[in-house]
Amino acid sequence: MAMPSKRRLAQGIAALAGLLAGGTLAATVWAQQLVADLSSHLVAITTGFTGTEVVLFGTTDGPGDVAIVVTGPRGTATVRRKQRVAGMWMNTDNVRFEQVPSFYTVAVSRPLDQLLGRGVLERHQLGLPQLQFPADVGLLPPEEQAAFRAALIRNKQREGLYAISLGQVAFLGERLFRTNIYFPANVPTGLYNVEALLIRDGDVVSAQTTPLVVSKIGFSAELSDFARNRPITYGVAAVVGAIAAGWAAGAAFRRV
Repeated sequence: MAMPSKRRLAQGIAALAGLLAGGTLAATVWAQQLVADLSSHLVAITTGFTGTEVVLFGTTDGPGDVAIVVTGPRGTATVRRKQRVAGMWMNTDNVRFEQVPSFYTVAVSRPLDQLLGRGVLERHQLGLPQLQFPADVGLLPPEEQAAFRAALIRNKQREGLYAISLGQVAFLGERLFRTNIYFPANVPTGLYNVEALLIRDGDVVSAQTTPLVVSKIGFSAELSDFARNRPITYGVAAVVGAIAAGWAAGAAFRRV
């Protein structure tokens, strides 16, 4: 894992330095104050996919701090609470959240509380406490709402889809920066937003958003499409396959 990441980083920095030296990005960097790119804009999920890293690299027009926010496709999520009723565990309450990112991670060059005030953090949804997703909470009191929200975040962290701690943005000199973005084996497919923010004097002075696609390819993609488009046929085939595998295993043991 380390060697490919270093190779991608070296290629990215070399390409960026070459473009800057040739003047191709000079005007853009001067105007935007921050330019960033990814070592790959596609995370390809194949049959043997076990997770991967993508390197983000970039440059600024001068001193400053950088924050990187990676957000996966948003959707709905329901959190249920189980309680013991008449000796049995049952779902007694549930809260439905909307616009929940399927994946979320943040990397920074310095701790967030040293860089920005709460208002700016909330505006840019920097950090899990500032992550916004509305909820159908009914008549639940605020402390109960907070408990369900915390449970949702905890579940995502347990699945490896929300980072438990902030990642590190490293500067190479005064202007070049980089960070590694890790995607686990269970990363959801879809279009991701990778946002780079340049921070100076307690405010965000420049930002750039880069798209990233996570997609299944090859046999795993065909199998996923088959299961989604023909669920009954897929279920029957899975049962027949399991029976056949059991029969084959039994026959092999009998021969032994």
